[in-house]
Amino acid sequence: MSVWFSEKDIVLGQPFLREIDKGLAKSRTGLVLVTPALLKRVEGGGVSDKELSGLLARDLLIPVVHGTTYETLRTVSPLLGSRNGLDTAEDPMEVIATKIAEMVTVEGDVRRTDAD
Repeated sequence: MSVWFSEKDIVLGQPFLREIDKGLAKSRTGLVLVTPALLKRVEGGGVSDKELSGLLARDLLIPVVHGTTYETLRTVSPLLGSRNGLDTAEDPMEVIATKIAEMVTVEGDVRRTDAD
């Protein structure tokens, strides 16, 4: 399993939006850390809004709400707010990381079995 993270994986000088587009195309699972700052950026449009649009088109997208609520998320993005996800107000980040790792491992095992 590999992780693609735009802030780490886009080399200086590369076309930012095109590299994000390629990363989204290769992904099988999307994680969105929903914070008050993200909600403001999504409301304002721009890159965060485009990334969210690309992730919403995926079958497996997991919102992780941190420092805000699902109720607030649904006012900004009803589609993302309708996804089953995780909340740091309910579980510590260590538990959330474990749940995500378990889910990604199970998903990878299912895809390998389907490909056999």
